[in-house]
Amino acid sequence: MNTKPILGLKENWVQFTILVIINAFVGGMIGLERSIFPKFAELKFGVASKTAILSFIIAFGITKAITNYFTGKLANTYGRKNLLILGWIFALPIPFILINASHWNWVIFANVLLGINQGLTWSSTVVMKIDLVGEKDRGLAMGINEFAGYFAVGVVAFLTGIVAQKYGITPYPFYIGIGISVVGLILSVLFVNDTRKFVNHEQKKNISDSLDNVFIETTFKNKNLSAITQAGLVNNLNDGMIWGLLPILLVGLQFDTKSIGIVAAVYPSVWGIGQLFTGRMSDIYSKKKMLFWGMLLQGIAIISIAFVSGFYGLVFIAAMLGLGTALVYPTFLSSIAATTTPTQRAESIGVFRLWRDLGYAIGAILSGVIADLWGIEYAIITIGIITIISSLVIRFRMTE
Repeated sequence: MNTKPILGLKENWVQFTILVIINAFVGGMIGLERSIFPKFAELKFGVASKTAILSFIIAFGITKAITNYFTGKLANTYGRKNLLILGWIFALPIPFILINASHWNWVIFANVLLGINQGLTWSSTVVMKIDLVGEKDRGLAMGINEFAGYFAVGVVAFLTGIVAQKYGITPYPFYIGIGISVVGLILSVLFVNDTRKFVNHEQKKNISDSLDNVFIETTFKNKNLSAITQAGLVNNLNDGMIWGLLPILLVGLQFDTKSIGIVAAVYPSVWGIGQLFTGRMSDIYSKKKMLFWGMLLQGIAIISIAFVSGFYGLVFIAAMLGLGTALVYPTFLSSIAATTTPTQRAESIGVFRLWRDLGYAIGAILSGVIADLWGIEYAIITIGIITIISSLVIRFRMTE
């Protein structure tokens, strides 16, 4: 690495590529649970209540959200690399706990560790890539980053579905997690360089005004930051519902484990692949329009799930939902980065990711309660309507 940092994707392609690969392993840890967990809960622990099953997502979402905030807050003080390594250390026991769990509370505890792992590792890789590439390529960088993470979610969700179909719901699917966590830790320790010097270099040339209070401005006061933040929360609110209720819906429709794995994998796979294109688009086209249309498409797709029961129809809807999410996900992060100073960027992204990932918990609680009281279809329609309302907040509050 040069003693005088040079910002840019081409200039830092080796380090950037290493971070992309690591983020694929980060995403793989989530994919471990994506398609098999409702059946895992019911078969091994007899947990049938929608709210109880979704408790693992609630634990994950709250823990990840809080960890996101502190990762952003502490990134400048302790270094991005150190936080990344710490995140992988928290990942190591997760698959062993899931394999040997004797009570559902152990599963909840494993997902608390998963939330800490994701908050530390994903936040660190996001911030490090933004540090490296500079203003011109931030959208593209975020698209590549999120592609790697969410495509890996889809791939591992598909693999665990196949393994579960052939060898049973436990322990074999979780062996994949052992490999992911070990390799992720080794890559982070041996090949990642910290990026704080890039931030210091960029700050010298920065002419933007600093935020008076990063948390308050990002959450409420700044029109752009707060509009982006509420949409991020709603995006993960609906993702929490899809994560928990879609496999349950498909089980009710008599889909086998392999088919559930395919439908569950299409959504994050399209989401992931789409970001290779939408990330670059956010560097060129209106971020506001991309966020509006992405949230609107998500809302329409989610409502459609309640009225479709065929395999191919649900695969198509999952693809549309993935496309809508691809439009907004890298755009969220590049928009936050464009609105903040280099030294406040990590903290503002941390605040955004705090609220965004609290959406997992809020979505799981809300959809679980509605599903238990009135049925899964009502839960799905409610979440879809909330997502459409979020798109209107972007439309009328955010400026170009």
